[in-house]
Amino acid sequence: MHAMNYRITLPADYDMRIIRDRVAGRGQLLDAFPGLGLKAYLIRERGTDGSPVNQYAPFYLWNTPQGMNSFLWGPGFQGIVADFERPAVEHWTGLGFERGPAVQDTPRAAARRAQPLDPGEDPGAALERAVKELPELAAGPGVHSAALAVDPRHWELLHFTLWQHTAPEEPGTDRYQVLHLSDSELDGIETGRQW
Repeated sequence: MHAMNYRITLPADYDMRIIRDRVAGRGQLLDAFPGLGLKAYLIRERGTDGSPVNQYAPFYLWNTPQGMNSFLWGPGFQGIVADFERPAVEHWTGLGFERGPAVQDTPRAAARRAQPLDPGEDPGAALERAVKELPELAAGPGVHSAALAVDPRHWELLHFTLWQHTAPEEPGTDRYQVLHLSDSELDGIETGRQW
């Protein structure tokens, strides 16, 4: 599993209906994209759920690197580049994935938390501990699914959770609305520890 996210911060007075209409018109185009476990079409709106910004921030879990590469180097990502210029694409190696009790429901919210790993701590032990905590988080009421990934360049741990209704407010966590979920290969995402 590979996690990928790009966050496009928009002007404070940007009409977010433009993004909503974009997703309504184009979101289904990736519903059956080969190698894509899931794509959550995420937005944050300034003043909603504590967001200081307007942001469009699609989040992906890829089952195959071929699928991810096909998207990035093919026409899929070129639509983003054409409309918003080329954003920085963050990516992480998957550590763990769990389905929650609401996995059959369409999620309406997401939470994303990036956590730097302590430079003095053994990364293997820190990641093992985080993966062991993942099933408990995913078992919570209203959880669709939860993923854990790491960026070994910056030694950053990423927690990503999809929620049936509302993501809880937690320090250091960005909360998003989910406008659409492409997940035809969700069952292909391996659960549990990924190494």
